[in-house]
Amino acid sequence: MTWQQVLLLSCLSAMVLLSSVKPKIFMQESDASNFLKRRSKRSPKSRAEVNEQEERSREAVEQWRQWHYDGLYPSYLYNRHRI
Repeated sequence: MTWQQVLLLSCLSAMVLLSSVKPKIFMQESDASNFLKRRSKRSPKSRAEVNEQEERSREAVEQWRQWHYDGLYPSYLYNRHRI
């Protein structure tokens, strides 16, 4: 046998082995379909809820900035005086 035939045989055997391997299933089909049904039934957040959440996060950021303000503008680390 020449090295070309050995290479061809090894490639063919690898192809046969790889084609016989079944893909892993992480979730049963029934669970997956139930999950997709439940996900599609969820109502999307209303625009009012989204606006309220944005307002809350904006207020929290603003409070954090006021509490940590050091008298410099902008109050970033690179703008502070080095000792």
